[in-house]
Amino acid sequence: MFTRRDTMALGLGAATITLLPISVHAAADDAIAAYTGGASVTEGGVMITAPEIAENGNTVPISVEAPGAEEIAIYADGNPTPGVAVFKFGPAAGSHRASTRIRLGGTQDVVAVAKMPDGSFQQAAVEVKVTIGGCGG
Repeated sequence: MFTRRDTMALGLGAATITLLPISVHAAADDAIAAYTGGASVTEGGVMITAPEIAENGNTVPISVEAPGAEEIAIYADGNPTPGVAVFKFGPAAGSHRASTRIRLGGTQDVVAVAKMPDGSFQQAAVEVKVTIGGCGG
């Protein structure tokens, strides 16, 4: 039988767990806002290639492409530290694409934000389902 104190502790624990993903996603939103300087971000113009299901979150291959972009930043919105990488392209770049392997702590969205030459920002997101987490999960 639960005491009143046990019931309160369970309720508080459930509320904390419920709010945790919101704070993780807020960290990714904050990181993107810091990268863009608070500028508005439009959807499209960026292509992300990632597996729909990753068997192991320790090494998830992704590639990003944004024709004409000066930079492409990658964020994993469910990781404790959402910023993954920033790729910078010079004027002599033959293509504006990059590939890497990232670590994902669980199923989450991978977001790519491209900074365009006119100072605008474009983004795309893709969900990657992870069966074995790579960030302590």
